[in-house]
Amino acid sequence: MDVNKIISIATEAGRVMLQNGGETYRVEETISRICEAYLIKNSDSYVTPTGIMVSATDIYGNNVSIIKRIRNRNIDLEKISSVNDLSRNIKSKGITADEFLEQLKIIENQPRYGYKITILASAFIAAFFTLIFGGSHGDFLASFFIGGIIQSITIYASKLDINSFFVNIIGGMVSSTLAILFVIIGISSSIDKIIIGSIMLLVPGIAITNAIRDTIAGDLVAGLARSAEAMLIAVGIAVGSGIILSFWFLYGGGLFI
Repeated sequence: MDVNKIISIATEAGRVMLQNGGETYRVEETISRICEAYLIKNSDSYVTPTGIMVSATDIYGNNVSIIKRIRNRNIDLEKISSVNDLSRNIKSKGITADEFLEQLKIIENQPRYGYKITILASAFIAAFFTLIFGGSHGDFLASFFIGGIIQSITIYASKLDINSFFVNIIGGMVSSTLAILFVIIGISSSIDKIIIGSIMLLVPGIAITNAIRDTIAGDLVAGLARSAEAMLIAVGIAVGSGIILSFWFLYGGGLFI
């Protein structure tokens, strides 16, 4: 078996998982499982949120290694599950290396939910979070509208490859500005509850969960990296919201009805 080919395939599988929100331990486990399934016993992998390193030794005793840089990350749990299932079925279904790579490409190119469904779901999520935090029916409507706008901005920004830190700043500013406007025109009554419900779309829940999971598992570098990522996202949200609210307190009287 060609060691170079196998570790390249294993690394590609790890890349797909990591780019779609997979935990580092799960990526390492999948890479090792693929190598073992193709009879490479002495493989090793090291994964961080921004890179994958895999090494193995061929039958002649030569060390083979590969490094894959991860630049873009999003969340798609379906792809993580599909790659994980594919790696577990190599032996049971007799999947060859070429077949595995072909199926991996199919998984990677699977379309996500359409933009309309994504925006609508985000609007409902923001609106119901506002209700959970004690908002009124008017606050529900405001958060529904704001949630859709924030998700639209996020989708558009991802197409332009805008840094997520600035996207969160913009999202925080938009949520605060529109919340104030909805209260001023009398549709809603609680600026704070609208903002809290709306920015829940931006809160890095998966990043925080993965940071804790990686740290507990002993992957300290990955845990710290994900913690820093989550902190930067939270700072971005706070900065965006804080800028608008500061101007509102200074020049608008800071009215909370």
